[in-house]
Amino acid sequence: MLTPRQVSATDLRLVPGALAAWGVAWWLAASRPGVALAGAAAAAGLLALLGALLLVRRANPPRGLGQCLLVTACVLAVLLGGAADLVARERGGAADLAAEGASVEVVGRVVKEAVEVTNPWSGSSDSVRTTLELTTVQGRGVTAPGGGQVGVLGDPSWADVDYGAEVRASGRLLRAEPGDRAAATLVASGPPVETAEPLPALRVVNTLRTDLLTASDGLPADARALLPGVAVGDTSRIDDELDAALRTTGLTHVTAVSGGHFAIVVAAVTALCALARAPRGVRMGVTGLVMAGFVLLVHPDPSVLRAAAMGVVGLVGIGLGRPSRAVPALACIVVVLLVLDPWLARSYGFVLSSVATAALVLGTQPVARRLAPWIGKGPAFALAVPLTAQLACAPVLVLLDPSIATYAVPANLVAAPALVPATVLGVLATLVAPWFPLGGVVLAWPAGLASWWIAAVARSFAGLPGAKVPWPGGPLGASALALLTLAALVLVWRWRRVAGLLGVRVPWSRGSGWPHTWRTAVRAGVREAFAARRRRATLQLVAAWAVVAVGVAGCVVIAWPRWIAPAGQDVPPDWVVAACDVGQGDGLVVRTGDGRGLMIDVGPAGDAAGRCLDDLGIERLDLLVLTHFHADHVGGLDAVLDGRQVGRALVTGLGDPAEQAEWVLDDLADRGVPVEVAEPGAGGTLGDVSWEVLQAGGSAGPGSGGGGPVLAEADGGANDASIALRVVTPQLTLVALGDLEDAGQEALDRTLRADGPDASVDVVKVAHHGSRVQSPRLAATLSPAVAIVSSGENTYGHPTEEALDLYAGVGAAVLRTDRCGTFALVVRDGALAVAGCEDG
Repeated sequence: MLTPRQVSATDLRLVPGALAAWGVAWWLAASRPGVALAGAAAAAGLLALLGALLLVRRANPPRGLGQCLLVTACVLAVLLGGAADLVARERGGAADLAAEGASVEVVGRVVKEAVEVTNPWSGSSDSVRTTLELTTVQGRGVTAPGGGQVGVLGDPSWADVDYGAEVRASGRLLRAEPGDRAAATLVASGPPVETAEPLPALRVVNTLRTDLLTASDGLPADARALLPGVAVGDTSRIDDELDAALRTTGLTHVTAVSGGHFAIVVAAVTALCALARAPRGVRMGVTGLVMAGFVLLVHPDPSVLRAAAMGVVGLVGIGLGRPSRAVPALACIVVVLLVLDPWLARSYGFVLSSVATAALVLGTQPVARRLAPWIGKGPAFALAVPLTAQLACAPVLVLLDPSIATYAVPANLVAAPALVPATVLGVLATLVAPWFPLGGVVLAWPAGLASWWIAAVARSFAGLPGAKVPWPGGPLGASALALLTLAALVLVWRWRRVAGLLGVRVPWSRGSGWPHTWRTAVRAGVREAFAARRRRATLQLVAAWAVVAVGVAGCVVIAWPRWIAPAGQDVPPDWVVAACDVGQGDGLVVRTGDGRGLMIDVGPAGDAAGRCLDDLGIERLDLLVLTHFHADHVGGLDAVLDGRQVGRALVTGLGDPAEQAEWVLDDLADRGVPVEVAEPGAGGTLGDVSWEVLQAGGSAGPGSGGGGPVLAEADGGANDASIALRVVTPQLTLVALGDLEDAGQEALDRTLRADGPDASVDVVKVAHHGSRVQSPRLAATLSPAVAIVSSGENTYGHPTEEALDLYAGVGAAVLRTDRCGTFALVVRDGALAVAGCEDG
């Protein structure tokens, strides 16, 4: 006789404690030690009170008291752990020295692989970023214990330092952002001096990783780039184009060491142990050793430890089909990790890993069971894994990139078969290569072939139309997507009930899958739906349609601005000046007519400036002004020139950096764009817009054989050689200051004061992205109504509070592209207004 299927309830008792611990850790990461200690004292007092109440009422405890006790214990543990870390950081003194911008000498161990950073001025990758776990820091005549980590921005010599080595370095400390794991950022003044080698285990690991790179040198480009990332998390060879394709298709988890990597390794080891008929104790011991070794191989930083823990939970939960055990284990791991490192609460990787793991252990089996009658058990399980993970992670991913990866699920489904051989064979190649190089190469080739397949899938799906659908960012966009996902799941899960509310009769039973007579059933269902809708216009039916209509309308209202304006802006047709969001760089456009404009600088490398012009409807640039040749002002030249006519270009007379200047002049010449060197006093008229060069450094030499200008040579000084331009439209007057420094701004101020008593303007493009170097006299002389600051994510502290306060102090409304994105200025009824920016 058949017995009813036993259903075990999922144990959620630890979930409230984990969520409370997460919230407290998020707050704690940006707090001061005194506040954390006060919070810990309050939590300890509450815990004692709850414990006493439980003892008094142990025979009949109040309902929920045990849960409150558990939540308070979790919160107290995080507060104590975080307070200890914050006290150690404060004792180290790095944050205080960074607040003063002090020059220091530090000693510490390298705890992150060096990553190349593109210089926004030269356009070359002439610096790297890494992280040190401080041992000591010396500055202002005081030597203090390290007390935490510092980020390091240094020259390429830092890339040669082994992971785990202890180094001594000098430089200037800058303040870190609130909530950052690092206490400060060290801008190194020179190469590091190695004072101690890595520990023996880490030396072995460094050799293994280096030899994997050697073994994979002969592979095709994409395989050569991706294999080290899949096997050991080394992404140093992945170019920007492949990285963008992986992001667009939701495949970044294949190179960021995730729980999936650990699940694959553990599954492979478990299978080998089972094949060898090893006893249970041996299996557990071998698996534990392999896990520990793999953690060392991919480097034991917090993200890897988190991934290892999540991978174990996910594997146990899915493999054993026991979400009732996996969820409390996951909650416990979250609390433990937050106690050890409260800064994980602000890590998107931690959020995504936790959410994905919870979704997999809770959702994979139910989704697979629901899909199995329609597509079979094997395909259903294969589809359920990426589907549940993507649905759960999509609202979080919107916070990172305001778009939806349309093909993430099919891309992961197609790429999944290659991930296991790429990981397993890649790890084996890593282990074999140091002592048997030929064997490492032999193993690397099939692993590389699997990695090539993943890269090909990413590039193919990323190239399809609509690979990324724009979606509102921020908490509102994430909440809307989460609600929409939840509504869709309810509709799918309870579709029979929804169909009944809508008056549709379903002609087959639940769980039966596709019926043999599905064609007839569909036709009958459609006919019955229309008949029932006419026959049963009940209150339930009206209410159901109303809910659906309101939900769809709400999503359309929220998402429509993103769909009609992919750049996220509403540019009115009567715009006068537009500040393009090009990241850390400049890109300013003045409208000179329908589809025409004057552009000042084109931003860093990439297509941001080109897309901005497309959004503005600019088909011809009457004048293109390149204030100086730093890469964050000229790097986007190709994207601006593509598909657009340019009447002429105006450049500074100082060819610094020389390589960058040569590239710009050659590119303009190849495109047939006439080039002139700016001279003070030069100007012209473009329709009803006039322009004038107020100041420009350098001077043109005699024309070359090809007729192009020959620029003055110098090593440095490009910023003060920037073209300062005044543009006058019928509605407003604008001055763009390029990247002028102290001397350049003071010289311009003297020039403006000599020209007349009133040199005030309506709009100023603030010099050098709002750096600390600003002239109060020039700001007072210009006295603008609007100050535009063009900046993006950077390590230079731009824009600084000093610059923002300076222009706010002279009465200007300060508008920033790093907060507004692309925005436009309009003049209506004689009043200057901004469109597309709610948070300047």
